[in-house]
Amino acid sequence: MKQYETFDLAAVAERARHYLTHMVDEAYDYLPYWYVQINEAPAYAKHVRVDDAELVASWYEAIVSVRHILGPESLATEVEEAFRRHLMKSWGPKGLRYHEDYPWAQTNHSSFHEMAYILGALNRILEEHPDDTEAERRASELVRGMRELVVERKIRTFWSGDYVYSDKIYEFPGDVYLRDGGWVPERVTGRGEMSIRNGMMLHSLVVRAERHGDEVALDLAEGMANHLLGLSRYFNWKGEFFGHVHSAVWVASGLARLGRLMKNDFYIEKAGKIHAYVKSISSSFGYVPEYAQWYPQTEVHCETCCIKDMIQASLELIDCGRDHWDLVHRYVRNQLTEQQVQDGSFVSVDNSREDSDGHTWRDIDKRVAGGWSGGGEPNSVSLQRFRAIAGCCVGTAPQALKLVWDRIVTADDNHVTVNMPINRDHDLAKVEIGYPNDYSIKVTAKRDGAHRIRVFGWMGNLIELKRNGAPVPVAYSDGCALFPEVKAGDTLELRHPFEERDIPETVRGLNLTVKWRGPDVVDMDPPGLPLRLYQRELGIKKVYPPPVLGGAKADVSMKPTEQKR
Repeated sequence: MKQYETFDLAAVAERARHYLTHMVDEAYDYLPYWYVQINEAPAYAKHVRVDDAELVASWYEAIVSVRHILGPESLATEVEEAFRRHLMKSWGPKGLRYHEDYPWAQTNHSSFHEMAYILGALNRILEEHPDDTEAERRASELVRGMRELVVERKIRTFWSGDYVYSDKIYEFPGDVYLRDGGWVPERVTGRGEMSIRNGMMLHSLVVRAERHGDEVALDLAEGMANHLLGLSRYFNWKGEFFGHVHSAVWVASGLARLGRLMKNDFYIEKAGKIHAYVKSISSSFGYVPEYAQWYPQTEVHCETCCIKDMIQASLELIDCGRDHWDLVHRYVRNQLTEQQVQDGSFVSVDNSREDSDGHTWRDIDKRVAGGWSGGGEPNSVSLQRFRAIAGCCVGTAPQALKLVWDRIVTADDNHVTVNMPINRDHDLAKVEIGYPNDYSIKVTAKRDGAHRIRVFGWMGNLIELKRNGAPVPVAYSDGCALFPEVKAGDTLELRHPFEERDIPETVRGLNLTVKWRGPDVVDMDPPGLPLRLYQRELGIKKVYPPPVLGGAKADVSMKPTEQKR
């Protein structure tokens, strides 16, 4: 019988750590590179403005997330502290964060969608360093500065009369705020969808309000949520929308958390509908399109950020009482993991070139290992897209890993619960899995009391339970197999029959046969090119394309909105 790789979340995190600590520029205090061209000869990376905008924030969160997964021995102090130093620089008018005047940067401005990342990173700093008074001051001033900049819509002047809005409704008059000029009507990001792009900060605002009792953050979040769900006309009554999936699903995460905090079912219901819509246009294994109804789906790729958002939104909805454990589990162990570049042997390198002018050519083939694609297809990574590797995805994917890592084992007053069959040696219990080669979950208890192992539909109806090797009756509690009386040191086991399934699925216009073993996609037909995904069989040499030769160039035929972030 064929044997396949076992999913190892910590190994994915270790590869991410490699990228985060190598795709940086020591000449500029470890400033990240967003723009990495692995599909040119020779491959290179270069600095762009966003490196010192959202990237220093998201990469700070990413490297902290990786450290939590891998443990303190993985601490990359120099790089982590450099990201933090960058983040704490370049503050200016209205409490907004701008960027340094680097040679490659032009107009110095603050973009409101980037403030979502900035505030998220400040929240993370305060989680790691509660006594950091500067981070607290910056977060507070950022929230208050943004609140001062919104326009509050109060009266609807219609053909039949004037009507006062009963709810607070806030929106920004633009998406670009110049450091030296403020609002300039002629200046826009050009990305469109201003309301939802600006609305990406909703989740970070709610986290700020929840953890720090910041009433201004809560007020701003509520006003923005009301605008997004009403006056913006961005979402229809079914939660469908036209445009950027990353923004919309991140907003859904914020809506769910806001609804839970305010005990407002309306926000939770709307978050659930947005989530359900994006799930309906995604694959069963986690391919999530970057855009909805903007281009034909055959022309859309999967930005890894979108997978992270679906995982995060699912977990927020789980906290609201909804069951999305299976989605979280399948997405993280399949497409999220597959869109990480594990081997750069196909990358063309010229180490004779000296790094200069914000460009680097050195050892790109080795440094790209651990990066994530912004141009995923269901069965391959596109090397023709300029985002074959995307710095934004490198910042968000590790955050998704930590979100999952933290939920593998949880506890309440009554139970220790194993929510997902993923290897982890937790303080509460050690989880060891056999998937995809052996359909079993083994749990070694570390404290007395009832234990549960979550049951998924793909396990079938013939589950067997054992405690210390002896069969026990099958009982259930809230969708989990229940072991009512457990002592520390006991071994608990859940097994179910082996079933390999070939399931047809059409994704991105491709008619695929997806080979499942339990929760794992182990192969896909037809295989993708040029960078094939799901090569999971053990003992088989993985197929990679040869290095690009002859000065090949990135595909520049993309629409203008695809060429810049």
